[in-house]
Amino acid sequence: MKRAFTLIELLVVIAIIAILAAILFPVFAQAKVAAKKTQSISNQKQIGTAIILYMGDHDDIYPRNDDCTANSALNPALNALPFNPTGAGCTGAGPFYYRMNHYSWHKWIKPYTKNVDMFWSPAFGKVDPKPSATSPNQWSQNGQIYYSYAINLALTGALDTYNRAPGSARRFRDSFLGGSQNAIPDVSSAMVLTELVNPWVNYTPQFLDSAGNSAAETMVGYPVAIREMWLPYFKKGDATSCTYGTDNDNSKIPFANNVIIGRADSSAKAMSVDAFLAATPSAAEYSVSSRWACGFTGGSWTLNAKPVWTKAWPMWALE
Repeated sequence: MKRAFTLIELLVVIAIIAILAAILFPVFAQAKVAAKKTQSISNQKQIGTAIILYMGDHDDIYPRNDDCTANSALNPALNALPFNPTGAGCTGAGPFYYRMNHYSWHKWIKPYTKNVDMFWSPAFGKVDPKPSATSPNQWSQNGQIYYSYAINLALTGALDTYNRAPGSARRFRDSFLGGSQNAIPDVSSAMVLTELVNPWVNYTPQFLDSAGNSAAETMVGYPVAIREMWLPYFKKGDATSCTYGTDNDNSKIPFANNVIIGRADSSAKAMSVDAFLAATPSAAEYSVSSRWACGFTGGSWTLNAKPVWTKAWPMWALE
């Protein structure tokens, strides 16, 4: 006669399984996060290498092209659409699936990556954010990737020359360093790429000319390097009173208190939020004429003159 388990024995086994699950599930979750972090580091390193290859073919100058090219949509589903260089796909009210500019900066280096998947961060996955009721979904209609990685336009610069007459405002938006990698003081520290902590901010610099004019044809862009402006992205606090504490807001941080930074030398590494903030000057250390009081929460950050910094800030290429 076979002996069956008693009720007590079954309960003990169930309890042991529950304890093991409670121990192992967090470990599995941590392993999953670690794997995604490793993948993100690899993605940024490959993107950084592609940027280096581009500059090798273009006299050490960062990409910043503005054009409209047939069958160039990052989303391959859109490449069957007709090419109209002065209409939908390129100009007008959009969509802009064939446009190549800083919104689709990935196209600048795509000939060197031969791959679109690496432009998607595993921290966010493939998402299709919609900025407003009147704007198209970026991936499905514009063929653009808004979430995932941001490129530091203060280093690359950005053109707005396609289909625009000479003399038009803001056609040439130059890097404050001239757009050359050789001009960067410390390429092993300067940030070119990072995880995009907000889908609508592409690390867009403030552009102005030497007279403080924000509508000149040729502008110079300075980095958004003010610690108080980044606090709302990383720390818990009150946006109404503009007060932020020391506790991280992990809903906005991709990898357990870390963001992935891609350097100008094509290296990539995980950087803690506190280290990122410590490497960013405060408003007092990066003097500007005016700024948003509570980070990128509304209004606009404006410069009436070149900002002045009190010491070198290598991550932002400020010497």
